[in-house]
Amino acid sequence: MMTQPTAFETRLEDNAAKLVALLEELLSDGPLADEIQRPPRLMAAMRHGVLNGGKRLRPFLVIESAALFSGNPQAALRIGAALECVHCYSLVHDDLPAMDDDDVRRGKPTVHIAFDEATAILAGDSLLTLAFDIVAAPETDLSDRQKTELVLCLARAAGIGGMAGGQMFDLAAEQQAPDEQGIVTLQAMKTGALIRFACEAGAIVAGATADDRARLRLFGEKIGLAFQLADDLLDLTADPETMGKATGKDAARGKGTLPALHGQAWTEAKLTALIAEAANILGVYGDRAEILLETARFIANRRH
Repeated sequence: MMTQPTAFETRLEDNAAKLVALLEELLSDGPLADEIQRPPRLMAAMRHGVLNGGKRLRPFLVIESAALFSGNPQAALRIGAALECVHCYSLVHDDLPAMDDDDVRRGKPTVHIAFDEATAILAGDSLLTLAFDIVAAPETDLSDRQKTELVLCLARAAGIGGMAGGQMFDLAAEQQAPDEQGIVTLQAMKTGALIRFACEAGAIVAGATADDRARLRLFGEKIGLAFQLADDLLDLTADPETMGKATGKDAARGKGTLPALHGQAWTEAKLTALIAEAANILGVYGDRAEILLETARFIANRRH
């Protein structure tokens, strides 16, 4: 007998459906103003890398963080779409033979398998560029100051000192396993930075105060670590069919993770502590923050 989805799960699915509809529109073959033409094969590869399922957690965090401060929901959706383009570009490139060399993503062939390596590289490049197009576009109903802040925050989260730099450290970890602090730094950059951005971006969209922005940023850092701990735990314990991708690869490559270092019991206790910290950070907002806290619990307790 199938269980009914919770109110949180329904909200997550509804927001994901809205996001996918927007992404389909943004990734259509018709060129925009100042675009000369959109190559059909490139667009097909981009759609393959983006419209392939997934929980859309990062955009959900943007939307719900903005909602906490009564921000413009349509603007939040567009910033969520921009963030999802950055996230999906990173997956397309991470899956390449020169990086993690994966053939399956979300239960489907990765972009370089479904198309070819050169097309996958261009699809990733185009998704990253499109993300900043979405933020800056006139259809995103925000002030120029808000757009500038979002561009800067997203660039810092995605670039040298964030996700891309984290991937560089991740590649180096195959040659020499980092110590515990090195693992924490790597994961804060590769995974945590975009989740941190998602939470802070919602506050920017809503024009929240500097204190509120800092609070949401800290919340994002806590749940970003929780996300990575849960992911690493699943890499040790879940099967590939459940995950929709290869598992056990970090251990096979000699990469250190906190669950591998400390064990499952420690990891589960750490996840519980992180959720308690996240709840404390958002305590000032009372019941208004319940959806964000549900998201934190969902991240920590996920099984795939």
